[in-house]
Amino acid sequence: MSVHPTIAAFATERNSLVVGGVPIDRLAERAGSTPFFAYDRQLMTDRVGYLRSALPAEVHLHYAIKANPMPAVVDHMARLLDGCDVASAMEMKVVLDTPTPAERVSFAGPGKTRGELAQAIAAGVTIEMESGSEAQRVAEIGNRLGLRPRVALRVNPDFQVKGSGMRMGGGSQQFGVDTEEVPAVLKQLVAADLDFQGFHIFAGSQNLHADILCEAQSKTVELMLELAERSPLPVSYLNLGGGFGIPYFDKDRSLDLAPLGENLARLIDTVIRPRLPHSRVVMEFGRYLVGEAGIYATRVVDRKVSRGRTYLVVDGGMHHQLAASGNFGQVIRRNYPVAVANKMTGTDLEPVTVVGCLCTPLDTLADNVSLPRADVGDTIVFFHAGAYGLTASPTAFLGHPMPVEMLV
Repeated sequence: MSVHPTIAAFATERNSLVVGGVPIDRLAERAGSTPFFAYDRQLMTDRVGYLRSALPAEVHLHYAIKANPMPAVVDHMARLLDGCDVASAMEMKVVLDTPTPAERVSFAGPGKTRGELAQAIAAGVTIEMESGSEAQRVAEIGNRLGLRPRVALRVNPDFQVKGSGMRMGGGSQQFGVDTEEVPAVLKQLVAADLDFQGFHIFAGSQNLHADILCEAQSKTVELMLELAERSPLPVSYLNLGGGFGIPYFDKDRSLDLAPLGENLARLIDTVIRPRLPHSRVVMEFGRYLVGEAGIYATRVVDRKVSRGRTYLVVDGGMHHQLAASGNFGQVIRRNYPVAVANKMTGTDLEPVTVVGCLCTPLDTLADNVSLPRADVGDTIVFFHAGAYGLTASPTAFLGHPMPVEMLV
């Protein structure tokens, strides 16, 4: 049986999975019980180093904390990166408790309330404005507070990025100002005397195709520079988004960063610098930095055979790790990498279906997978749990306890 590359990235010791240098049974004792999430800080650090080595040094790397807003994770990433992207006032508070300066924090999202906008303006973060009406609210709140809000304009481009797990640009979108409406909103910003920084374009996420991402980067840069040349306000900030994917499933292949780094270097040297020599180029990453560094561990509480099919019933489920159940964006359900954490080198394989403890058939975490024989008390781990895990799951469903999270 071939081993998924993400599983291979973790060490084993005496037939047990090791996360952050700690065997799985010790982690369970430290957590106090299963289920729990464990995030390997060294894998996160290594991923940041790999990204920095592949991309031009001039690119400022930001952490999109929506991927994993656990405060310890955010603090760790903030010390490694150049800034953070947030999508709520709560996320902003978490970031501002780290060493990240406010001017290196950007706040995006289509539904910011007046209260959130006031908090962002008072803090001095960059508000990525998503509409002309939001710009009007920002100006009104800035006047009330006696502050000059720091802002950028999120643009909905007139192109789409193929191959992305979620498209967030092109066509009609709740995200950003349509390209053709940007000149009018810029005039609005001039009249309001906002502290305009520049543009933000994020056209899609979870993309594993370097050629498509290179094309998207080229189109993004060209569009930003066209808008900058027509802007009545100086432009010093170009946020190119991110969208780098990770290989969740067996047929997926890891993203090749080499052509992306080469393409960005060319764009910066021959396109951006001649036209905007003093601009700051930013890219934001979430799942790419932390997704493969986390595991979700849950214990078998029952083993049953129903009409020829073996079920492992565990004490966790989709209320903690919705993505593994296939109910978080999958059109056709596929299994996340999974293993029996205390039998990592087992060869006595059997087909099983792993289900959670919830009273719904949706709570299927792994369907018809080959695993070493697992019995009551054994620990099942699901990989790719470092991003969009706990906080992207319906934790209140059926009233089960919250799992522990650990950065190790």
